[in-house]
Amino acid sequence: MLAAARARAGVQGRQGGGGVAQRGRPRRGTGDDQRSGSGPDDRDPALLGAAIDRLVTERGWQTDTAVHGLLARWPQVVGAEVAAHCQPDTFVDGELTVVATSTAWATQLRLLAPQLLTRLQEELGPATIRRVRVRGPQAPSWTRGPRRVRGRGPRDTYG
Repeated sequence: MLAAARARAGVQGRQGGGGVAQRGRPRRGTGDDQRSGSGPDDRDPALLGAAIDRLVTERGWQTDTAVHGLLARWPQVVGAEVAAHCQPDTFVDGELTVVATSTAWATQLRLLAPQLLTRLQEELGPATIRRVRVRGPQAPSWTRGPRRVRGRGPRDTYG
C-alpha cells in the first residue's frame, strides 16, 4: 500500500499536479529558478563591526568618527595633567576648540598649541585637525532673548 501511494505521488509529481513539488526544482510562486547555494550571499548575517564600518564609509563619517575617538582618549593623547585642566569642546571645519579651567591654563595652552596640534595630527593625520583654538572659562550670561534693557542686570531687583 505504501509503495502504491509513492508510485501515485511520483506520477502526479512528474505531471505537475497534486500539490507535490517536482524533484530538483524548488516550488515558487513566480516560477523563478533561484536557489540559495552553500556560498555566501547578501542575505547572510554580517558581523556588527563590519556593518558599522560599511555604514561609516557609505555616509562619509570617517573624519567625525576619528575625531570623536580621539576625544574619547583625550587624557591618553594630551597627558593627564593637561587633560585635568582642559576639555575639548567643539570640532568644526578642521578647527578644534579647547576650553581651559582657568585663564592661567588658557594662556599656557595657547603657548602649547603648536605642540598640541602636532600631537593631534600624529594621531589623526595632517588633514584632519588644522587649528587648535583655546578658550578660557566663560562667565554665565544673564541675557535672554533678542532684546536687552540697560542696567545692572538681575541684581537690581533684590531690594
